[in-house]
Amino acid sequence: MRTELHNGRWAGYRQLLWARLLELSREPEVIFWVIAFPLILTIGLGIAFRRPARPQVRVAVVRGPRSAWIAAQLARRGDVRVRVLTARQAARRFRMGDYDLIVAGASAPSGASPGLRYNYDPSRPTAALARARVGAILEQAAGRHNPLPARNQTLRAPGTRYIDFLIPGLLGMNLMNSGMWGIGFALVEMRQRKLLKRLIATPMHRGDFLLALGSSRLILMLFEVGLLLGAGVWLFHMPIAGSLAVVVILGAAGAISFGGLGLLTACRAVKIESISGLLNAVMMPMWVLSGVFFSYRRFPRPLWPWIRLLPLTAVNDALRSVILQGQPLSAQGMRLLVLALWGGLSFVLALKWFRWQ
Repeated sequence: MRTELHNGRWAGYRQLLWARLLELSREPEVIFWVIAFPLILTIGLGIAFRRPARPQVRVAVVRGPRSAWIAAQLARRGDVRVRVLTARQAARRFRMGDYDLIVAGASAPSGASPGLRYNYDPSRPTAALARARVGAILEQAAGRHNPLPARNQTLRAPGTRYIDFLIPGLLGMNLMNSGMWGIGFALVEMRQRKLLKRLIATPMHRGDFLLALGSSRLILMLFEVGLLLGAGVWLFHMPIAGSLAVVVILGAAGAISFGGLGLLTACRAVKIESISGLLNAVMMPMWVLSGVFFSYRRFPRPLWPWIRLLPLTAVNDALRSVILQGQPLSAQGMRLLVLALWGGLSFVLALKWFRWQ
């Protein structure tokens, strides 16, 4: 008798989950966004950053004192692209991003040798490199040599490259995108098509319906994790230092957390336009802050504790620590707690505030 009640209690949930999976299989956009898009993004970025060419410094030399000498010294180097322009042309082209640095001959007091003036924006990623490179070339050309010889060594070993840092971030970002967009859009679409209104007349539990929507993301999560990790290992020889089982567990925790956020965001939205704005408002801070394409440690240090409380930051940090450093699941306690709080509280609030119509 108890077994029959148990089976009857969860029969609605199983049917809802199966119906949701059938619905997903009939939506070609799901196949693209869940499988094709992250794979294309990973392969494209991986090829772009797999073997970066030697960075080329783009320099504009202002026509005037010593401009011919400056341009001649820089043109001898294969990694410097130089062009002599008027001051107005150089300023205009610099504003458009065509050049990293502007070099001009500076006037000097009577009897002193003429100097140089460098104009650049240090907030640009390539500006500091351009200033240092051009300064070293011109100093050596003027007869001043570095007394400490140095050489550069490029790190290309698996585990130290940018692509190894990037793939776990892309995996976390895709878990967030598919979890929130997949559930949020599906819920609002069902509300617009009056499907939720029909479900009110059934003996279905509200919690079973929301739980089935969230559970469907766990099944898709297995494909997402498998495809991205497979592409990283097969195409780019990315090492996986930790356990694959731990990676799957972290992926499931991330899918549950973002699924709960997607349910909460869409629990009262009635239009596609509304849910688009709400989802973008929730996800945009995490796209910027959570370290997908670059480390969040580039932001001011007082912001780090707050950034670590974001679910995408927790997922990215946990995945990178397992994949790149081989840390066990026991070392992810705080990050799993962050994901559990976001997912659990979001589901509870969504269950409370959910509106059928």
